[in-house]
Parts: sequence; C-alpha cells; structure tokens
Amino acid sequence: MSKKEIKHLVETILFIFVVVSLVRVFLVQAFNIPSGSMKPSLLVGDFILVNKLVYGNWDIGIPFTNITFYHKNNRLAQIDRGDVIVFKYPEDPSIDFIKRVIAIPGDVVEVKDDIVYINGKALDRKPAGYYEEENEKVKMYEETNIRRNGTKYSYTVMEIEDGIGADFGPIQVPPNSYFVMGDNRDNSKDSRFWGFVPDDYVVGQAFVIYFSINTKKPSIRLSRLGKVIQ
Repeated sequence: MSKKEIKHLVETILFIFVVVSLVRVFLVQAFNIPSGSMKPSLLVGDFILVNKLVYGNWDIGIPFTNITFYHKNNRLAQIDRGDVIVFKYPEDPSIDFIKRVIAIPGDVVEVKDDIVYINGKALDRKPAGYYEEENEKVKMYEETNIRRNGTKYSYTVMEIEDGIGADFGPIQVPPNSYFVMGDNRDNSKDSRFWGFVPDDYVVGQAFVIYFSINTKKPSIRLSRLGKVIQ
C-alpha cells in the first residue's frame, strides 16, 4: 500500500469516527432489547433508536465505549408521564436500562395490588385481551396516565397474575428524578425495587423499532420493522 493510499485510509477512518461521534452525541443512538421487562411494547430481539436530541444528555467520548470526556444536559423538552426512556441504571451506571416513566418530580406515587396511583388517584385501566407467544398467555391491560398538559396517554401493560406485583410507596418523587416501571409488570426490576432515576442519567427517548429478530426460531419479525414506540 502506497503512502497516498495509507493517508486516504486514515482520513476515511477519522471521518467515519467523527461522523459516528456526532450522530451518537447529538442525534440518535441504537440499542437492543435484551429482556422481556417491556413486553408487550418491546420484545427481546428488538433493535431500537433513541432520540438524544429531544431531552437527552450529551456525552462526548469514544464511540461504542463508556468512556466520556464531556457531559451536558440539553433538555429541549420535558420528560413526561408515559414516555419510554433509556437511562443509566442507578445501581450501575455502566449499564443502560429502558422503562416507561410513570411519575415525574413532585408526584406522589403509590403501587398497590398492581394498581398505580398518582397523587392519590388510580390510573385508569381496562382489559386489552391477551399476549400470546408460544406457551405464554398473559392478560394485557390498557393503562391511561395523564400528561403534563392534562391530556390522556394510553399504553399496554401485562401481568402474569393479578395482584402479585411489588407494592411501592406512597412517596413523593424528588426533584430532578423520575419513577419508572416496565410494561411487563410482574417481570420488571424497576423503581419499585431500586428507586428513582436521576435526571442526568437519562440518555434519551425511545421512538422507533428499526429491526427485530425472534432469537428463539430465529426469524425476522417483519411486522415490527419501523414500528413507532408508544
């Protein structure tokens, strides 16, 4: 390889490095779903994109590593009840978690017999059929939370058995913190177990599934490609 070719290769690698760094810092970041804690909304084998621009924290460092040189909060919008967020696990910040925001700073939150109470009022929920996968058949519910602006926001949760989930509270969510839960309520280690998510641990908002593979068969789940995360 000539010196000119080597120079061109180095310049190309540096260009790719810079572009990937900028995209990861300012725009989007890719994640894959390793567990079933967010079923039925997100499945094991889903690959998602996370919007870091909307309300994430900008971490400048080495791509594809946890090495960070610079950190800045760039909140363009407020995190709201019902949002699905990726964040650094409070008990081990080197690990990324994904859950749904249930309560925001100042809310008094309580979970009792699988029913979530925000500021003393139970969230509305109604039966939404069953989630079925191979030998699994689990009850689903449409749960409705209230956004900051007073509008209603609904999403689907599931429970293996009614009334067996972990209880929590009542307790007020502290400033700059969030109470999060998995949609798979009986199979999610979340704020009921390890507490609140600090604001500066938030990476961004999950917004679309760009690829999905059923690792058990294996096969591509074509129906999930491009699905917006709600």
